[in-house]
Amino acid sequence: MNICVFLSAADLSEIYTRPAREFAELIGKGGHTLVWGGSDVGLMKVLADGVHEAGGRLTGVSVEFLVDKARRGVDDMIVAADLAERKRLLLDKADAVVIMVGGTGTLDEATEILELKKHGRTEKPVVLLNTAGFYDGLKLQFQRMESEGFLPRPLTDLVFFAEEPVGAMAYLEESLGIH
Repeated sequence: MNICVFLSAADLSEIYTRPAREFAELIGKGGHTLVWGGSDVGLMKVLADGVHEAGGRLTGVSVEFLVDKARRGVDDMIVAADLAERKRLLLDKADAVVIMVGGTGTLDEATEILELKKHGRTEKPVVLLNTAGFYDGLKLQFQRMESEGFLPRPLTDLVFFAEEPVGAMAYLEESLGIH
């Protein structure tokens, strides 16, 4: 399975790096490929290092203005012209998507895949990994959107909220029939 992970490139505390390392190990030991923004800094580096160490494959999609931060020596690295192309390529290469902690870029990537799902343009499973309650406010907002009629599909059709990496991986494998 090719798992696209949207997450921060910032250096973060153990509360966020621990779940990234755990999910990385699940990806690698499961024989899966990480599809990610290609950066070799911050949380993106933690995730890529863990996948590599656990025997998984790495497919990065960087962008021209960030190419100096791109990881070297990956299985596959693509450099997109701009952020819009990067998002498209990340999603094209993925069988499933996991949204981990991040800032505005991660939120932009998350809403892109959810908008595509809302309109039936993709049926890829999407997991929002709610580490340490990071996305509690966003989950509440999505629930409000659903209850007030802003979503044409049930929220559960769009995204699965997981509290821990093992739950995220179990959902993806079940959704795609991988055992």
